[in-house]
Amino acid sequence: MSTLTQIEQRYPIQNSWCARDALMIVAASLLISLCAPIAIPLPFTPVPLAIQAQVCLFFGVLLGSKRIALAVMGFLLQGACGLPVFAKGATGLAYLFGPTGGYLLGYLLGAFITGYLVEKKTGERTMRSVFLAMAAGNLVIFVLGWLQLSRFIGMNSAVILGVLPFLLGDFLKLCFAGRFLKTLKICR
Repeated sequence: MSTLTQIEQRYPIQNSWCARDALMIVAASLLISLCAPIAIPLPFTPVPLAIQAQVCLFFGVLLGSKRIALAVMGFLLQGACGLPVFAKGATGLAYLFGPTGGYLLGYLLGAFITGYLVEKKTGERTMRSVFLAMAAGNLVIFVLGWLQLSRFIGMNSAVILGVLPFLLGDFLKLCFAGRFLKTLKICR
């Protein structure tokens, strides 16, 4: 009997979970990256209208805090290494530290918080509890994005150009994500 077979027999569940987790993390990271072209530049702001934030939050619900954090780190690493995975095909470390980089870093913390809140929800997941977890994550994205953008255009302008124009759209995207999660029977 080979050593690998002995190890697999001794630790079968743990090995399969590791492979499954790795596959989910890589798949989520790639799917977040594939959403890069789905962005609409707005003429009055450097912040594009994109769906990547809500995709990160959606996967936060599905994967939980640790796995989504690793998936978003993978996504950010792809962009930092030069792959065109940020909104509108942007790429590089300079973009991460530019005016909209705070939103990208907010994806990491916001998705983690969403996953954490869903994990900590005892009892049955309702659409309301999942929506509130995603809304908390979205709020974190807005705050980090606003802070970074304000370094370039000032605090008041960052609210006017980087937060207010996106509130209604993000609310609607979160509603859609919640309904989709309900359809998938992730929440009731």
